[in-house]
Amino acid sequence: MNEQHLIDMANRIGEFFDSMPDRDEALAGIADHIRRFWEPRMRRAILAALDDPAASATMSPIVNEALTRSRSELTPAPAV
Repeated sequence: MNEQHLIDMANRIGEFFDSMPDRDEALAGIADHIRRFWEPRMRRAILAALDDPAASATMSPIVNEALTRSRSELTPAPAV
C-alpha cells in the first residue's frame, strides 16, 4: 500500500470538505468518508502515516486534524 498515494487521496477529500463553512462538520465529513469508503488496510496505513512526522507533514492541516480527532472511530477492529 503506497502511503503517499493514500495521503494524496485524503488531501483531495480534505480539499472538498475544507470549503464548508462549519469546520466541525468538515472534520466529521472527512472522517466519515474515510471510515465508510476506505478498507481497513487503507485506514491502518493512513493512521500509521499520521504517527510518522515526515509523512504527516505532507497531510493538509484539515486532514491531519480530522484523523487525529477521529482516530478511535477510524481504527479498524482487530481481525479475529
